[in-house]
Amino acid sequence: MSNRWIVHKFGGSSLAGSREFSRVADIVSDGDERRRAVVVSAPAGVTDRLLELLEPDTPIEGRIERLRADLDVLLGELLDGDDRSAALDALDRDLDTIRAVLASTRLLRSVPPEARSLVSGFGETWSARLLARVLARRGTPATWLDARDFLIVGSAELGPVVDWSTTRGDLDDALRIREPGVLVVTGYVARTATGSPTTLGRNGSDYSASILGALLHADEVVIWTDVSGVMSGDPGVEPEATVVPSLSYDEAMELAYFGAKVIHPSTMGPLVEHDIPLYIRNTFHPDLPGTRISREGDESDGVKGITVIDGMALVNLQGAGLIGVPGTAARLFGALREADISVVVISQGSSEHSICVAVPEDRVDEARAVLSDAFALELTRGQIQGIDVQHGCSILAVVGDGMRGVPGVAGHLFGALGRAGVNVRAIAQGASERNISAVIDQRDAARALRAVHAGFYLSPRTVSVGLIGPGNVGGALLDQMAAELERIRVGGQVDLRIRGITRSRRMVLSESGLDVAVWRDAFEREGEDADLDRFVDQIQAEHLPHAVLIDCSASGEAAARYGAWMERGIHVITANKRAGTASLEQYHDMLERRRRGGARFLHETTVGAGLPILSTLRDLRVTGDRVHSIDGILSGTLAYLFNVFDGERPFSTCVADARARGFTEPDPRDDLSGMDVARKLVILGREMGLPIEVEDVEVDALVPPELVGGDVDAFLEGLSAHDAQMEARYRAAAEAGDVLRFVGRVDADGRARVLLEQLPGRHAFAGLDLTDNVVRFITDRYRDNPLVVRGPGAGPEVTAAGVFADLLRLCAILGADL
Repeated sequence: MSNRWIVHKFGGSSLAGSREFSRVADIVSDGDERRRAVVVSAPAGVTDRLLELLEPDTPIEGRIERLRADLDVLLGELLDGDDRSAALDALDRDLDTIRAVLASTRLLRSVPPEARSLVSGFGETWSARLLARVLARRGTPATWLDARDFLIVGSAELGPVVDWSTTRGDLDDALRIREPGVLVVTGYVARTATGSPTTLGRNGSDYSASILGALLHADEVVIWTDVSGVMSGDPGVEPEATVVPSLSYDEAMELAYFGAKVIHPSTMGPLVEHDIPLYIRNTFHPDLPGTRISREGDESDGVKGITVIDGMALVNLQGAGLIGVPGTAARLFGALREADISVVVISQGSSEHSICVAVPEDRVDEARAVLSDAFALELTRGQIQGIDVQHGCSILAVVGDGMRGVPGVAGHLFGALGRAGVNVRAIAQGASERNISAVIDQRDAARALRAVHAGFYLSPRTVSVGLIGPGNVGGALLDQMAAELERIRVGGQVDLRIRGITRSRRMVLSESGLDVAVWRDAFEREGEDADLDRFVDQIQAEHLPHAVLIDCSASGEAAARYGAWMERGIHVITANKRAGTASLEQYHDMLERRRRGGARFLHETTVGAGLPILSTLRDLRVTGDRVHSIDGILSGTLAYLFNVFDGERPFSTCVADARARGFTEPDPRDDLSGMDVARKLVILGREMGLPIEVEDVEVDALVPPELVGGDVDAFLEGLSAHDAQMEARYRAAAEAGDVLRFVGRVDADGRARVLLEQLPGRHAFAGLDLTDNVVRFITDRYRDNPLVVRGPGAGPEVTAAGVFADLLRLCAILGADL
């Protein structure tokens, strides 16, 4: 048998029932050649039930019987035969002892500490005794040991103090008389030097494990609990919190002090002294490695954890009389110490004009009274202007050995808080640079934690994405993204999370991000009634650094909200023309709100689908070129019609055929009216800096006035009456070697026209492929040889690709390597 030890500790949640006891037995049995010691807490809830028995006027017998019945069920599920009978007999003897102790406390009308310690410690005895029997029945030799047989502690101001010499000797004696095998030890309980029962305090079983580890010179101590390790933040507040793989002892103690669910600082003492690594692991997921806490830690990770303590208040002592006066801080802390008030954070400026401390909210009034007495003379003389109290505070602490000597960490922290709109009331950082603490308003604590966690833990290029309108274009976009997201994540270091998709009446939301490959199934299976406000709030998550809304709908309601969204800092990418063609007042208001919010507005596809028309125009202008005019064929539908209209087939037949092929809107008048082209000219004109409205565009529509109303079938039938007129225009153009093209044009003087033009056969707009769009820029630089952009200008796939390109362009602006 090896002389090397490993110490395991299992808490109450790991021993809550028979299934949990069996899981613990599996973990303990699956060990290496080292000897195993197992420290156990009471089964979940048992210690509280035992302490309730000590409360005055508690109906004792009924509660004891219910406790016995529950424990009997536990024993029956794990043991049978003689083992169960023996365990039940031992339980009954313990319960008789408890009854006797409770009878004496009722006679005394008080509960001595020894009685409280004795009664409250029986839960650990029951756990240890039961686990040892379960292990033995599985073929794993095991004995149990009551820690009161060897662990001797005294009391001190900072908690229990171990009598190491006597304790070590008593443990050696206990081990000599026991057979080799698993040693199951009661946690929490101990005895005093006089032999009286005592405890290590609530949650003292962790301390029991570290003490035992030190006594046995263990290779390691493993604390098994219901979490998978030390988390980078509170997962109840921060959904992106992750397990921290490794911590140094110092980092663990800093996090524990500031409220992180790690381990009590006192527990670390024996481990630090004997350089024993500690592991925090999950009983319910024993395959996970958990967190390793050791002397060296891992400084390469920088910030290890972010934690928040609520329920604090800030006490500020200020006055010119403090400047240069030695001993002021000593008097302040001395007064608070005498009142037994703990100071969590201290902050003082180099001017010495003020000094502030954070104390628990429930002690702040007492703290102010104590300090008022201590500095009564200075307050009377006016040397101290006052003692101010700020209620409702929290302390946010950022911890990590790797912050030492790294410039910009504090800037990163306070930048994240500033962007989240969180005001900092006080700041403290020690010379070790291991901890930066900020006192903030408690109402901002959750938002602050999420913002800071995102700043340090998430990629700065994590983008929360919401899609409005998963129709033809939106659906094609999602399909394209499904094929590319992994490549973008790995190659471009961009984490695009589709966290919501909405139509006008139905939406689907996901906290972690939808699987885009099966978004249709999720939409049908998990969808709910649409609520645009809730949808937007979901996309702009406090814990994610960037949010973008992609609008592939034709919704006026959505477009009207772009300004409000961008003022909140949400980027907007759209294929919807409504915002870009709203009234000038609304348009400029949207742009001003975008500027205030620091968001981006990308709408390339509102003019040329996937063609780089707006970006080309923008590049020309920002580089100092002056644009004289922009003209082009801006409708894929009308480009198609005048490519196939050859004078042989009637124009009305060409329109009906294009509609049947899906090349037009359901009502072809939406295309033939020329209003779609007019809106695109307005968008181009505004990008040129022109104050142009839709009403300013001169439109030569192809819909005869008498056919504007009525249903589609009546329109198509009536259009045939105008075929001769269209044929005549075609013949005239053909005889001159020209072509007919439906053109939009906007000039620098603000004139905008949409019309059917007869153009030379060699014109840039003449030789187009079916649905091609083409745009020509005439500028100072491109006067004699205009700049032409040409390519497919219609179709869901092409438009979706243009929206996708805008999204990747935004990611590049945010720092992606694309």
